[in-house]
Amino acid sequence: MRIQRLLLLSPEVRKLLPEAWLELGWARLRQRRSFGDYSRVWGICMEETPWQCDVRQEKSIQQISHAVELASRYTPWRSSCLVQAAAAMTLLGRRKLDCTLYLGTAKNAAGRLAAHAWVRSGPIYVTGKREMEAFTVVGIFGRRAVMATNTKKMKDKGSSLL
Repeated sequence: MRIQRLLLLSPEVRKLLPEAWLELGWARLRQRRSFGDYSRVWGICMEETPWQCDVRQEKSIQQISHAVELASRYTPWRSSCLVQAAAAMTLLGRRKLDCTLYLGTAKNAAGRLAAHAWVRSGPIYVTGKREMEAFTVVGIFGRRAVMATNTKKMKDKGSSLL
């Protein structure tokens, strides 16, 4: 990325770029595991999160979307739609933002099966928006930030009782 372009970015997006780049790398490495193991962190199967959020959250979601999209252009590995979606979900989760991962399939021009993944948080599509219209949703994973926090607290309490 040219320095001039980097300086034109908002300070928030500039700050997110290294974190997004590293998360893309971790997501690419995690993708080597089995699907069942890999998909466990995505949330509850076939559950969507709310379509509403407040203005502050929308700004943060848009910044994450921009950072993941930019960082994915500059990775030495292939940052597929699924890698971008997983990285975005991690970044959103760290900021206590609900998100939903969609998995879709379609037939491409050659008649072969194609797959796509995209993430939505509130009313904003964080990754994969351009291509999503061509795909039929076959899987949904919703992750609520409150649920993740409560699950962690429950695990902590459970381990202290033993």
